[in-house]
Amino acid sequence: MRQIKRTSDMHPLTWRMRKDQKPVFLKEYKNTNGYVSAEKTLKSMTSDQVVMLVQESGLRGRGGAGFPTGVKWSLMPKDLSRSTRYLLCNADEMEPGTYKDRLLMEQMPHQLIEGMLISAYALRVSRAYIFLRGEYIEAAINLRCAILEAKEAGFLGKNIFGTNFSLDLIVHTGAGRYICGEETALMNSLEGRRANPRSKPPFPSSIGLWGQPTCVNNVETLSNIPAIFANGIKWYKDISKSVDTGTKMMGFSGQVKNPGVWELPFGITARELLDEYAGGMKSGLQLKAWQPGGASTEFLIEKHLDIPMDFSSISKAGSRLGTALSIAVDHTINMVSLVSNIEAFFSRESCGWCTPCREGLPWTLKILRSLECHQGHAGDLEVLLNLCRNLGPGKTFCAHAPGAVAPLQSAITYFREEFEAGIQFSNMYEDSRVIFSI
Repeated sequence: MRQIKRTSDMHPLTWRMRKDQKPVFLKEYKNTNGYVSAEKTLKSMTSDQVVMLVQESGLRGRGGAGFPTGVKWSLMPKDLSRSTRYLLCNADEMEPGTYKDRLLMEQMPHQLIEGMLISAYALRVSRAYIFLRGEYIEAAINLRCAILEAKEAGFLGKNIFGTNFSLDLIVHTGAGRYICGEETALMNSLEGRRANPRSKPPFPSSIGLWGQPTCVNNVETLSNIPAIFANGIKWYKDISKSVDTGTKMMGFSGQVKNPGVWELPFGITARELLDEYAGGMKSGLQLKAWQPGGASTEFLIEKHLDIPMDFSSISKAGSRLGTALSIAVDHTINMVSLVSNIEAFFSRESCGWCTPCREGLPWTLKILRSLECHQGHAGDLEVLLNLCRNLGPGKTFCAHAPGAVAPLQSAITYFREEFEAGIQFSNMYEDSRVIFSI
C-alpha cells in the first residue's frame, strides 16, 4: 500500500510494520504522492465510476469476512432523496492475536484518511466516522492530528479540491467491547445505546446509523483504496499470486523468532510466512498447531503450512483466513488449556443478547476447566461437540458464538486425546455403571 524506500534484502512486494517507526504525517505523505489519487478521483470521475473501478479491482474486505468491497458499495441506495448517508470505518480491533489495524492507524493515518475520502465520494457521503477501539490511545492521537492536518490543507471539510464535494471525518473511541466489531453492534454503540447486534435484514446499506443508509468498512480495506487509484487495476491484480487480488497484511505471533506484520501478496504460503518472515519457531520448539487469522479461526496443523494464504485455500483446509495474522502454537502447549483461555475471552465478551451464546459459552468454559483440572466426566466431549453444533453458523443472532466455538471444534478434531486425558477414570466408571443400571 505504502510507497517506501526498501533495502536490498527486503522482499520487493512487502514492507514490515515496525512499532518503532515514526508516524507518517502530511508532509512526508504528500512527498510520496499522498492525496494525488483523491484529487484525481474527485475531479475526473463520477461516484458510479469509482464504485465500478473498485468492483473490477476485486478488492475484498480485510476485516475477516472477505466480502467484495465494490459489491458492498453498490448496495447503497441510488435514491439521493434521503440526504443523510454515512461511512463507518470499523477500527474496533479486539480479536486476540490481531493488531494490524492498530499499526496502520498509528503509522499511516493519512493513508486511511485518503482511502475514506475516496470511499465517501463514491458513496455520496458527507459525514464519516472512525469507530476506534478505546484502548488504542496512540492511534487516536495520530488520527486526530492527521485529520487536523488534512482539514488545514483542504483535504477535508467544504469543497474539497475545489469541487462540490464536502466531508467531515470524526474519530469516535469505543468502550472496549469485542462485540462492537460486529457492524450493527458498532452502530448501536456509536448511537449511544447498548452494543447489541441488530436483526438483519434490514442491512446497514438500507437502514443503518440513525436509520440512514450506511456502509461499514475495515481499516485495512479502506487503506487499500488510494493505491488502487494511483496505480490501476492491472497493477493491483498482478501483485497477487492468487485469485484474491492485491496485498494483505499478514503476520505470525507466538513462540516464533521474529514475530511481526508484513504486507505480502495473496497466495504466499503459510510456510513461507512462518519460515522466511517470522524466522521459524524458537530454538527447541516445534510447531504443533496454528490459527490462520486470529483466535476465532479454526486450528490447522503442520501439514497445512503449504496452503496459500488466501480466502478460498484456507477455507478448503477447514479454517478461515480471517485477519491473516496467524498464531503459532508450540509443542509444549496443552490444547485444553489454550482453548479454555480462548473460550474464557469469548464467554466474557458475549453481549448476552441471544440464549445460545449467553448460556452456551459459559457452559463450554465450565466443562473445559474441569477437563483442564482432570476432573472431567464421560460424555463431556460429546456435550462440547453438541454445543459446537448448536452455537454454529445460523444458530445465533450474530457470528460471535460461531467464531468462539470454531477453535474448540477443530482442537477436538486434531487433539482429541488431550481432551480425553482430562476425564477421570473413576468418573468414567461411575457414569458407565449408572448407564448400565438404567
